[in-house]
Amino acid sequence: MSVQTWELFVARLWVIGLSAVQSMIRIAVIVAAAYILMKLMRAGFYRVEALLIRTTERNETVPGAASKRIKTLAGVLWTISCGFLWFIVVLTSLSQFGVNIGPILAGAGVVGLAVGFGAQHLVRDLVSGFFLILENQIRVGDSATINGKDGLVELITFRTISLRDQAGVVHVFPNGAITTLANATMGWSAYVIDVILPFRIDTDRVVEVMHRVGAEMKAEKEFASMMMESVDVLGIDSFTDTTVTLKARLKTLPAQQHLVGREFRRRFKYALQAAGLLDNLPGPAAASPNPALPAGPPS
Repeated sequence: MSVQTWELFVARLWVIGLSAVQSMIRIAVIVAAAYILMKLMRAGFYRVEALLIRTTERNETVPGAASKRIKTLAGVLWTISCGFLWFIVVLTSLSQFGVNIGPILAGAGVVGLAVGFGAQHLVRDLVSGFFLILENQIRVGDSATINGKDGLVELITFRTISLRDQAGVVHVFPNGAITTLANATMGWSAYVIDVILPFRIDTDRVVEVMHRVGAEMKAEKEFASMMMESVDVLGIDSFTDTTVTLKARLKTLPAQQHLVGREFRRRFKYALQAAGLLDNLPGPAAASPNPALPAGPPS
């Protein structure tokens, strides 16, 4: 190898080395800037999260529900933001070494399009789940009706909702396939009572008994924290030539309607007996000393 060729080789090697060092320095600066930006983003996320929790908890009746929902959404948004940030860092770093990132971006677009077509149901479920949580339509522990199925919500993810009915059967619904959703425990719950009584009974006295029983329960420490108000007697809902139906409603905290409502039924039955309202009633209804108290559908 001649002296001139060797000098050219050394000069070329020096240029490559210097370029590599400069590229490494630029990459280090890019990574450091991304790290600092991530720390700032994390601090910003914490501040926004705390602000949202303080703002929404004022209108929440279930302690901790707003915090859980907002933290879930913040976690997902944080993961997406970090992934996007480091994806940009990797592409920028590759470009510093002279790698043409145009084909990489084009390939990523094609792959993303193919995945989007192949997993459109999954994407639909994820998007639907995101808005279900964002809009606070349903929460774990709620009593709900989903696509005609009643039960207690046991699990909510961005893809599915799990509902356990009274028989213990777990129903799993993809979020994108939910067409109807009724939440019986949003803000407050109610237990509707239809009381079927003999036609000739003194309904005014029955209403007085219902108010008394409701007031007694509302005054007790055990039920005072569950009941938002005493019993609301709506009045005579219907009657026939032998029976009359009174409708009433108990307004409670979310998911407490069944406990309060069943205890009210028990006490109301004995209160009617103690008041003697069912004694000496003429007609076929007198043969049955207790009024029929069918379970009204809680709402």
